[in-house]
Amino acid sequence: MDTRYLLALLLILLVLGFEVQGAHLPQQDEAPSSTLLSQMQDSLSGYWDTAKSAAHTLYQKTYVPVDEKIRDMYSVSTATVSTYVGILTDQFLSLLKGDL
Repeated sequence: MDTRYLLALLLILLVLGFEVQGAHLPQQDEAPSSTLLSQMQDSLSGYWDTAKSAAHTLYQKTYVPVDEKIRDMYSVSTATVSTYVGILTDQFLSLLKGDL
């Protein structure tokens, strides 16, 4: 095995180990003086939440009109297809009966 893969595997196992250890500890209030890492985490979490809410509102804005357009297209196309199927059925039956 290559040393890169071993190093990557070791780092992943370390991160997972720390996550598992941190999951069992109860949440503690943050100290008034926060470290640079916690500030970065808070900042990234805020950016992520903002991006997630923006994507959700964009989805809600585009979802309803697209859904209505699809329903309208479906109803118009089924009406058209059923009309032409009816015409073709009549033509086929008249051809079989010989009433031309």
